[in-house]
Amino acid sequence: MIVLATVVVTLAAALHVAIFFMESVAWTRPAVWRRFNVESQQAADTVRPMAYNQGFYNLFLAIGAVVGLILYGVGQHAAGLALIIFAAASMIAAAVVLTTTGRGYIRPAIIQGILPLIGLVLLLIGFANGER
Repeated sequence: MIVLATVVVTLAAALHVAIFFMESVAWTRPAVWRRFNVESQQAADTVRPMAYNQGFYNLFLAIGAVVGLILYGVGQHAAGLALIIFAAASMIAAAVVLTTTGRGYIRPAIIQGILPLIGLVLLLIGFANGER
């Protein structure tokens, strides 16, 4: 379970890096801001600073998960596990918060939150079964 959990958490981190790229690097492309339900260039320009900042939040969560995975992989189990749990739980919490912003955000919240949720559950099952 632990190996599968690390694969899923890695995918969650990769997804959050992709979100970072869209929000902080590629935001000026209409195909990108439309993906976030922004309806006009003017609106995209208005929310660009917020998207830029939010993208970095996603990047930092991904970095936390990756550093945790690396630490866990090199035998620093306690520190690695703490970072993995914190990063995955933060990703899940962000997805829950996203659902509170309106019905149109439920699908993006599921996309953002399902991988870290699965990874965290698998990790906890693995530890409950005595895996290290």
